[in-house]
Amino acid sequence: MLGPFVNAGVIVVCSLIGVLLVKNIPARFEEILKKAIGLAIVYVGLKGAFDNNHALLLIMSLVIGALLGELVDIDRGMNRLGAWAEKSLVRFQKPGNTATGGETRGKSFAKGFVSASILFCSGAMAIVGSMQSGLEGNHETLFAKSILDGSISIVFSASLGIGVLFSAIPVLVYQGGIALLAIAARNMLTPDIITEMSAVGNLLVAAIGFNFLAVGGTEGKEIKVANLIPAVFVPLVYLSVRGLFG
Repeated sequence: MLGPFVNAGVIVVCSLIGVLLVKNIPARFEEILKKAIGLAIVYVGLKGAFDNNHALLLIMSLVIGALLGELVDIDRGMNRLGAWAEKSLVRFQKPGNTATGGETRGKSFAKGFVSASILFCSGAMAIVGSMQSGLEGNHETLFAKSILDGSISIVFSASLGIGVLFSAIPVLVYQGGIALLAIAARNMLTPDIITEMSAVGNLLVAAIGFNFLAVGGTEGKEIKVANLIPAVFVPLVYLSVRGLFG
């Protein structure tokens, strides 16, 4: 649970920095910061992916996972869920006194909270990183995600206000829940299964880094990492079935 707690704590601290100390961040600084973090994420992902013992299984997992994810279109579903959550929270936000700017502040709080929560929770990095924390006690991915989320929290909170800080709550609940489920399942998994699942997951982390490096690039050419998430579970199925037949 160390990774989820650190991630939530960084969001809180950086949101306070954005609200209290930072007014406006030039777009060029935001872009170079994302690319620098993207390089770090690529390094962390590739470093972990090279620890696998079955290269063909990794390739097969990506192919099968991509087909399943694209068939279900997980990426589209997550985007729709995020849009629905944002509209719902803004709609049911209690309006304040318009004359004093209460309604504007209420909507700004809701927008900051929802936008940050969706961004921090919906990515594959949150799922894969939490699984790694639970399965093998490896918090590197969530630590890298904390740096990314912290940087974004400063930018968001400077423009959208204190609502961004409260996104730390769903981040902790969501990532902590995944980590606890992984801990519960860890005793049922062999070291070989954990190694191969982690290798595939790390490759997805690298894909996230490549997406950050593509900031400002060709629109629509990003890797839909969410549609590759089923690939993480292919080694579990394959190695479990193989184990049943000796």
